Amino acid sequence: MAGTDAKMAIVTGGGQGIGRAITMRLAAEGYKVAVFDLNPQAAEATAEEARATGADVRVYGVDISDADGVGSAVAQAEADLGPTWLLVNNAGWDQPAPFLQTEKSLWDKIIAINLSGPLNMHKAVCTGMAERGGGRVVNIASDAARVGTSTEAVYSACKGGIIAFTKSLARELARQNVLLNAVCPGPTNTPMMASVLGTGDQAMKWKDAMVRGIPLRRMGEPEDYAGIVAFLGSDDANFITGQTISVSGGMNMV
Repeated sequence: MAGTDAKMAIVTGGGQGIGRAITMRLAAEGYKVAVFDLNPQAAEATAEEARATGADVRVYGVDISDADGVGSAVAQAEADLGPTWLLVNNAGWDQPAPFLQTEKSLWDKIIAINLSGPLNMHKAVCTGMAERGGGRVVNIASDAARVGTSTEAVYSACKGGIIAFTKSLARELARQNVLLNAVCPGPTNTPMMASVLGTGDQAMKWKDAMVRGIPLRRMGEPEDYAGIVAFLGSDDANFITGQTISVSGGMNMV
């Protein structure tokens, strides 16, 4: 990609799943990468693999729902690796259940991780981007935000909020050359998906049903999203902002 060498990227939840694939791709593109992860020990395995190729990838233990902790981690990462050019808000979490069977404590946790956390990251990172006159943000949303998903009402609401926030901030920061876009994955083979589906015959039935609804007739893989993220962070995407891009095998053509 054009214009990526030696720039710094922060990837939240960059230790596994989609975040791991993004981390590895950005490292291969020449970025210095700061992985922000709630489980830094697990994220170190990804960082070590990337470092074995000569990349500069460092791990920071961060709870993105803690605004003060986010601010401190961003300051440390930028002291270590330089100013942030690309922020990838990838960290997310859900516990699917019918909404009427859930309680506020679960809503609060889902909102803290999937909505408040990215807002904390934007405030801590985009302030510097605006002052420097340039930067890129890619928010990993979800096709659940675009069409709704049964048993994921609060998660879908958070991801819908992220899409709206991305568009709003893209308008606010366009004059400062800070470009923001959202990427919406479809069903994907990740550890989070595995924990949701569980194991056994019922899990396979759910998975088969999802695959039947995807024109490309397969689940997404984490590597399916890394390329669009790298593109949006590069000079090739200098005239793209405020957009929502589905990467879901054609499942939701909206």
